[in-house]
Amino acid sequence: MAITIKNSQDIEKMRIAGRLAGEVLDYVTPFVKPGVTTEELDKLCHDYMVHEQGCIPAPLNYAPPGHRPYPKSICTSINHQVCHGVPGDKKLKNGDIVNLDITTIKDGYHGDTSRMFCVGEPSIQARRLCEITHECMWLGIQQVKPGATLGDIGHAIQVFAEKSGYSVVREFCGHGIGKKFHEDPQVLHYGKPGTGLKLQTGMIFTIEPMINAGKRDIRQLGDGWTIVTKDHSLSAQWEHTILVTDDGYEVLTISAGSLPSPLAG
Repeated sequence: MAITIKNSQDIEKMRIAGRLAGEVLDYVTPFVKPGVTTEELDKLCHDYMVHEQGCIPAPLNYAPPGHRPYPKSICTSINHQVCHGVPGDKKLKNGDIVNLDITTIKDGYHGDTSRMFCVGEPSIQARRLCEITHECMWLGIQQVKPGATLGDIGHAIQVFAEKSGYSVVREFCGHGIGKKFHEDPQVLHYGKPGTGLKLQTGMIFTIEPMINAGKRDIRQLGDGWTIVTKDHSLSAQWEHTILVTDDGYEVLTISAGSLPSPLAG
């Protein structure tokens, strides 16, 4: 496993890329309402990234081994879609929940973040899933410090999700990030404390738990990208990019509109 420890210049560039990614979510928030299509949200985000921020949308034409190029600039995953939902002509309706996943490239560095949005008035169950998943992410983030392990992060997320009656998707995980979209290490959202890679100052990676209201089993749709729950249960995801600091962590994708940690204070 080749872990890239970031230097001070890398970190400053990652701060900028991360903040810009968060600001795309801030910008698009007022447009996430009943009647809008995910294609329209994609165009809004694309134009903002390219024309206002001077960024490159990292997902556009991204093609990891075995995949056709991703055709859009953001991912929009609705209701039972777990991740990598491809924007299209589907209109959001009252009660939907949707994850918008943004990755910017600025000066060669990546910033990666996602948020859940409730469209109109969601059900109590849908809102609770979004809230518990947000807390799962922050419980994972709180484990981050030099000498802690990746297993500590996964364990904190898994225990809280399962205690809350939900399941953790295991086929997708967080990842190192920097000049490349996906770097080592892989950051699993389940695990045992004290196991796995020890964290070091200067590591940067994402924590992005995908939590299902039903069983954890998933399947891929025919577009080659969109992942859905097998049992059609709702799924939620939140994501931040995290820097390991000398005494803990710094969240690089915080912006003015970011929902604060529910664990603060």
